[in-house]
Amino acid sequence: MRGKKLAGVFMSFMMAAGVLAGCGSASTSGGKDGETIKIGANLELSGGVASYGQSIKEGIDLALEEINKEGIDGKKLELVPFDNKSDAPEAINGATKLITQDKVVAIIGAATSGNTKAQIEIAQSNKIPLLTPSGTAEDVTFKDGKLNDFVFRTCFIDPFQGTVAANYATKELKAKSAAIILDSASDYSKGLAASFKETFKKDGGKIVKEEAFVAKDTDFRAQLTNIKGANPDFVYVPAYYEEVGLIIKQARELGIDVTMMGGEGWDSPKLVELGGKDALNNTLITNSYSPGDKDPKVQEFVKAFKAKYKDKTPDAFNALGYDSAYFLADAIKRAGSTDGEKIQKALAETDGLELVTGKLNLDEKHNPIKSAVILEYVNGEQQFKTKVNP
Repeated sequence: MRGKKLAGVFMSFMMAAGVLAGCGSASTSGGKDGETIKIGANLELSGGVASYGQSIKEGIDLALEEINKEGIDGKKLELVPFDNKSDAPEAINGATKLITQDKVVAIIGAATSGNTKAQIEIAQSNKIPLLTPSGTAEDVTFKDGKLNDFVFRTCFIDPFQGTVAANYATKELKAKSAAIILDSASDYSKGLAASFKETFKKDGGKIVKEEAFVAKDTDFRAQLTNIKGANPDFVYVPAYYEEVGLIIKQARELGIDVTMMGGEGWDSPKLVELGGKDALNNTLITNSYSPGDKDPKVQEFVKAFKAKYKDKTPDAFNALGYDSAYFLADAIKRAGSTDGEKIQKALAETDGLELVTGKLNLDEKHNPIKSAVILEYVNGEQQFKTKVNP
């Protein structure tokens, strides 16, 4: 198995090198000659965070169904999906295939920051816009003082989420002390934890314990026992649902009954299956959207989604996928072209685009300036608490 994995990484590198050598050869041909405009979707459709990728694709599919009723300049948008299997080398393979073989004009995905970052050099070199619905790490779009000018996102960034959570803990819940348990191998987890910690301290709170784990761990009792011994008022868990469900379940079993909170990485139906409805009571998340928001645009989306997906209530990843498709379609329409550079320019100039997850304005780092919502789990169901503006 190890040999196969190393071989896979080598092949990913070689394929990426081939694409980089092309330096833009695929950027002007995608979708021009046929009756459709091809858009890639490099998503986690299987593997560790498959719930995210599947939800994003559902949202994209609904959006394209709506957009294609009129089309763009007489052409339909065609989605070309690729399953990156929740794996960075596979995300590289996906970007390579979508650009060189499928001739897409842009790529939506990945769901996670790590799998998005794996594609950046390929997208940049070939001048193909890369749009992540939910990659929240700061360095996805801007790193080491340099803008990744072909990379965009539909979601807000990690520092905003962590700040919102810390402010809510101190100002609304009156927490004086907090513990943090994070995934030490995840940029997403570390980013949220860092911003939460900084803001919580600024608000006058004290971090009494910090514990770490790595993805795929299943037993968190040692870390949670240490947290219990520190007796915090509040526990922050910035991680993904696969581990979070077990962390919450085990925390409650150990008698940790204080409020626990995390980010949109919790947002999956699998969380309730893993953690249990009772354990999830008195937990909160920051997120991009809530189906309980009374905004007419949100309710129109919920109605359309339920009609397409047999009364399923859309989650935030559904909404972000849907919005990403509209964000890209709007740019293609304004660009009046399928040329990657012209689409990139139109994406960067987006101003005040009304989407389900809020009005979209971009800052100079291609980060959306938008609101967040806070949701509470009550008997396994998310309930809208409040909306927080940037």
